Amino acid sequence: MGDVNNPSNGSSLPANRSSALLTDKYELTMLQASLADGTAHRQCAFEVFGRRLPGERRYGVVAGTPRVLRAVQDFVFTDEQLADLDFLNDQTLEYLRNYRFRGHIDGYREGELYFPYSPLLTVRGTFAECVVLETVVLSIMNADSAVATAAARMVTAADGRPIIEMGSRRTHEYAAVSASRAAYLAGFDATSNLEAAYRYGIPASGTAAHAWTLVHINEDGTPNEEAAFRSQVEALGVGTTLLVDTYDIARGVDTAIRVAGPELGSVRIDSGDLGVLTRQVRQQLDSLGAHNTRIVVSSDLDEFTIAGLRGDPVDVFGVGTSVVSGSGAPTAGMVYKLVEVDGMPVAKRSRHKKSVGGAKRALRAHRSSGTAVEEIIYPFASEQPNIGTLHATELTVPLIRDGAIVDGLPTLKDSRDYLAKQLVTLPWEGLALSRDEPVLNTRFVGFESE
Repeated sequence: MGDVNNPSNGSSLPANRSSALLTDKYELTMLQASLADGTAHRQCAFEVFGRRLPGERRYGVVAGTPRVLRAVQDFVFTDEQLADLDFLNDQTLEYLRNYRFRGHIDGYREGELYFPYSPLLTVRGTFAECVVLETVVLSIMNADSAVATAAARMVTAADGRPIIEMGSRRTHEYAAVSASRAAYLAGFDATSNLEAAYRYGIPASGTAAHAWTLVHINEDGTPNEEAAFRSQVEALGVGTTLLVDTYDIARGVDTAIRVAGPELGSVRIDSGDLGVLTRQVRQQLDSLGAHNTRIVVSSDLDEFTIAGLRGDPVDVFGVGTSVVSGSGAPTAGMVYKLVEVDGMPVAKRSRHKKSVGGAKRALRAHRSSGTAVEEIIYPFASEQPNIGTLHATELTVPLIRDGAIVDGLPTLKDSRDYLAKQLVTLPWEGLALSRDEPVLNTRFVGFESE
């Protein structure tokens, strides 16, 4: 099992591998120009935020923070990489040869909720050392937060019933690993991906596919479902899950209980009208005395189909394509923008892409009941604004100091538990699946452009 207590274990990269080329060319051409005109050494603050929530969702989930910190730590150029960057001059190559991020990063902890313009990360240092991090930071946070947000909605829809992530074959092989991690952060109970289980300590789950049933045929080529079930039970025990929809579901259930007995762990249904079928199968299992045999369903589930099955006798959900693809929102839409230069605020003014200048931090205001009311964003160097009788929770925490990851950052399990508690603080309408405005407003306090 991987060391889930080590923040550096948040990377999707093997140990001792450089993350420096996980970037766009223009970051290095900007670096070269800045070294030439002197702007490379200006003290700057860059900010990660999203202008809106994808799909008109009510909230977002911050995910991938430990992976970002590891990627920043691994942002070191090898001689082989530098030899390939023939578009750069000698001065720039020498700078990159000695590059180490020695600045500061503050931001929202993993598992925190976020809303439009939440200052999710504030990266401070020289222009040169900060500008080159844009792509690797965004590629991690956009993908992981998209998956975690979709997964959190599915967990809410499941209403306490377990969900297994099984989407590895529907995405890039390494994206599958980070997606498993993000889904587990959001409350999924297990993954089918063994690399994710090994690297992050996520419980692994899986038994057999339709191929197992299909490979068992008689000498004349006719199916032998009973032989498949019998072999699986002999190999894995009666607590296994038998896939009963390869041929006829009712006959498959009868065969499963005849082979394994009424103590069979589960049956899985991977096709058809799941609502109707689960009711029929539950009735059939009970009539066979298999009252404790669980029903697992899969087959292109998302948060809406899971919610639609809430009243049906489903015990476990298996979700693949939808969760690893962000359930229709494969990116969180976050951006990485320069907001401060030598202590002075700067901001983009483009139409529909306006931002507020200045480094920022944020707090969330809660009623005494614990229900969140709003998010307040204020200048990074200022004291917390007065919010009256409401309770303030500081959202911005130190993550990297002088290039080193701070001690005591939360583990994946800590962040998973934290997120579960934060979801409870949302007003009830925040957990709705329908499209609408963000459930909390973000308010700027102390800025000239507020």
